Amino acid sequence: MIMDTTSLTEGIQLALAPVFLLTAVANLVSALTQRLARVVDRSRFLQDRLQEMDGYTVNQQAVFETELRHLATRGWLINISMAFVVICGVMIGLTVLELFLAETSGGKLQLNRVVLSTFVSGIGSFVFALVILLTEVLVASYSIRLKRHPH
Repeated sequence: MIMDTTSLTEGIQLALAPVFLLTAVANLVSALTQRLARVVDRSRFLQDRLQEMDGYTVNQQAVFETELRHLATRGWLINISMAFVVICGVMIGLTVLELFLAETSGGKLQLNRVVLSTFVSGIGSFVFALVILLTEVLVASYSIRLKRHPH
């Protein structure tokens, strides 16, 4: 099968447009990973302090346990957001493949519905990931406001 250069060029251009969304996905994965690492580090610190328990009052232990519950919630939200970001990346990757295959097949492959489905699924997953990330940020802000420092 001989492909005409114009068709190939258009196929590549069409397929590369969603790749910019993949850059946003990679950046969001990085940000979520950093947030999760901070949650894990803080949780380990608090768990170590609770195991020592020397010199802490029952009230101080309760403060640590409350913070650990908030951290667990935050970790769960970050993991859910990460799952939606990964789904987004997979869907956009499939969209790129579908667009390229449809364009370079000389019109033999009609993937309009499939392309639409994967692209909309990818964008929807990205939006859900952002909403869940916002929820995690709000939980983090809320837990800071509620934090009581024992005297």
